[in-house]
Amino acid sequence: MEILVIGNKNNLNECRQKFGDQHVYRFTRSHSAAEELLNSETITFDFKIGGDPDGIGLYKNFDGVVFLDVSKRSLDKLINTIETNATFFGFCGMPIFLDREVLEISLHQKIDLEQLEDVCRNLNTKFAVVTDQVGLITPRVICMIINEAFFSIQEDIASRGDINLAMKLGTNYPFGPFEWCAKIGAKNVYELLAAVYESTKEERYKVCELLKEEAEASY
Repeated sequence: MEILVIGNKNNLNECRQKFGDQHVYRFTRSHSAAEELLNSETITFDFKIGGDPDGIGLYKNFDGVVFLDVSKRSLDKLINTIETNATFFGFCGMPIFLDREVLEISLHQKIDLEQLEDVCRNLNTKFAVVTDQVGLITPRVICMIINEAFFSIQEDIASRGDINLAMKLGTNYPFGPFEWCAKIGAKNVYELLAAVYESTKEERYKVCELLKEEAEASY
């Protein structure tokens, strides 16, 4: 199988780690350069679409399978501006969320489920279909935990080390909130939460000022 990765080298490496070296990988950093690499047999993972939503125009005359990063916009919002024969699926392209045993996927249409089953069988990955929403489910939950941990630091409740340890011992999570934040990147956590808050206006997604400051410092 041929896999096209649109994003950065870390995204390419994540795909290789997740799906293995038995596939042929193509890579580009931009949507404009991706046009000549597309073909109907290619499975495309578009990590760049969140920061370049106009790049959706790349798929206007395409009839293959495309996985779009939905960490900033829902799948429906990304593709509702074009008419195309492509089949789209949503995934979270932030670090750590691709290379998991079960891949969270959102559908554009229920009829696409059979094709998703075939694709994931060829990619040798388990998957779970979840609601089409910004950030899907697991990324939202983890980013909310990180955000609450930043509120705890901001209010001087405990140290980062103590919070990490308490979460791992108390919940059996593999990482503490600040360890997760380091792996995902404060910028990515902030941008996902900001996008979810903009979409829902729910107070639980409102970004802690301290997290926002750390995110802005990393730009």
